[in-house]
Amino acid sequence: MAVMAVAVTGCKNGQITGSSGPRETGRGGAALAAADALTVKGRAPKTGYARERFGTAWADTDSNSCDTRDDILKRDLKEVRFTGGTCKVSYGLLEPDPYSGKDITYRRGRSQVDIDHVVALSDAWQKGAKYWTVGKRIALANDPLNLIAVDASTNRGKGDGDTATWVPPNKSYRCSYVAAQVAVKKKYELWVTAAEKAAMKKVLATCPDQKLPSGGNPTEAPKRFRAR
Repeated sequence: MAVMAVAVTGCKNGQITGSSGPRETGRGGAALAAADALTVKGRAPKTGYARERFGTAWADTDSNSCDTRDDILKRDLKEVRFTGGTCKVSYGLLEPDPYSGKDITYRRGRSQVDIDHVVALSDAWQKGAKYWTVGKRIALANDPLNLIAVDASTNRGKGDGDTATWVPPNKSYRCSYVAAQVAVKKKYELWVTAAEKAAMKKVLATCPDQKLPSGGNPTEAPKRFRAR
C-alpha cells in the first residue's frame, strides 16, 4: 500500500489505506467529532515505562508468518523487493514520505526508514496503557492502524510527542496524521490532555470533512505473546 499525501493547497481526506491498514469510514467530519469526544485527563507519570512492557518488538500478532515491521514496509513502500522469500523487505520506495514530503529509498540494514508508532508507546503509557492487560499493550504496539513507514530523521525529531508538541513538517499530511492519532486513541480508549485535544481540534478544523481511519488488528493480542 502506498501512503497518499494530500495536496499542498489544504488538508483533504488523504490517509493510510490498504488491506491490512486503516480505512476511512462514516461521514465526513468524523475525525473532528471523534477528537471532541475523547476523554480529557492529566498526563500520568512515566514511571515504570519500558518498551518491553509492550512485548517483543514487531511481534507477528496477526500470525501471517511475517513480523510486523515487514508487514508495514510491504504495505507502505512501492516497488518492493524481498530477500529469502516474501516476508523480509530488502528494498522499496517511500514516495513520498508522509512526514517530510521527500522521496526516500529503503534498503534493508540502513536507517533511512522508520516504522513509527503514530501514538507513541510512551505517550500511551502515560494516558491509560499503564493499566492495561499485557495483551492489549502488545496489540497497540503491533496494530497497523498505529503504524506507518516514514523518514527516519524526521521521525526521530518527534520522540514521544503528542499533537500538542509535534506534528509532521509536511503540512499537507497533518490532517491525516492527527486523524490517525484520534482513531487510535478512540479505538484503545486512551485519554488526551486538554492541550492535546485543543491541538487536535485546531488541526482538524482546517479540514472539517476529514474522515476517521479504521481497521487494523483486534485490541487484544493472542495469549501466546508475553511482555515484561
